[in-house]
Amino acid sequence: MVKQSELRNLSDLVGMKIVTDLYLVIVKKGGCDGFVYGRSSYDFEEGTINFFAPGQVVQINGNLDDETEHKESWKLAFHPDLIRKSELANLIDHFSFFDYDLTEGLHLSEDEKNTIEEILDRIVKESHQLIDNHSQRLIIANIQLLLEYCLRFYDRQFYMRSNINSDIVARFEKLLKEYFKTGKVYDLGVPSVGYCASQLNLSPNYFSDLLKKETGKSAQEHIHSFIIERAKYRLLSSSDSISEIGYALGFTYSSNFSNLFKAKTGMSPRKFRNSS
Repeated sequence: MVKQSELRNLSDLVGMKIVTDLYLVIVKKGGCDGFVYGRSSYDFEEGTINFFAPGQVVQINGNLDDETEHKESWKLAFHPDLIRKSELANLIDHFSFFDYDLTEGLHLSEDEKNTIEEILDRIVKESHQLIDNHSQRLIIANIQLLLEYCLRFYDRQFYMRSNINSDIVARFEKLLKEYFKTGKVYDLGVPSVGYCASQLNLSPNYFSDLLKKETGKSAQEHIHSFIIERAKYRLLSSSDSISEIGYALGFTYSSNFSNLFKAKTGMSPRKFRNSS
């Protein structure tokens, strides 16, 4: 882990796309001209964090020559091999913010920024002293602690953005209705989380996490619930066959439709139709 001031001048990298095989956590005081952030009036602005998973593409934009900016930025990078045999390896997918877009960064209050910097200082201290049998375990423990705090702070950010997020939920519901009304279902099949997120200018993980915080259901659960309600209506209000209804809902194979319907309702589409 290094401070920006310890890195060479990055101006030569502006506009370039970089792919790394590391987990990367970038902590920046205030805003950042080098990247594009989306911040609402509900967010704090004492610090911003972005996360990148191995294999992601990072593009550096803007002016990175400012001396003060260099001194106030931290970058924590660690290879998957570091945590491979640890508890964190099993938990890393739980930290879904590694797959958020840059505009979905975490915005910190003063207290939150101080908490993050205290943990970063511990990691630096541990990594700079003589290596012993405890070093790797303690470094990993502090990385996990940092990520757990970030998860907590993201929950706070979702809560503070509740009004904005409620509007996104409403737009999502309208999007699903339009998807079937305009016939996209026949061309694209069952609406995917990725498609819906892209239409709302969000990353799939952030979109699903937002919905989970607002409604208690993930994006995939919302899509399935919407489909099941439409299926129930068609089963009870038409004489269409099960396969016809499944096709109208985006399923190429009626067995896939029947399996989802039974998983969500406890009975097959035919049994539901006959019992009502």
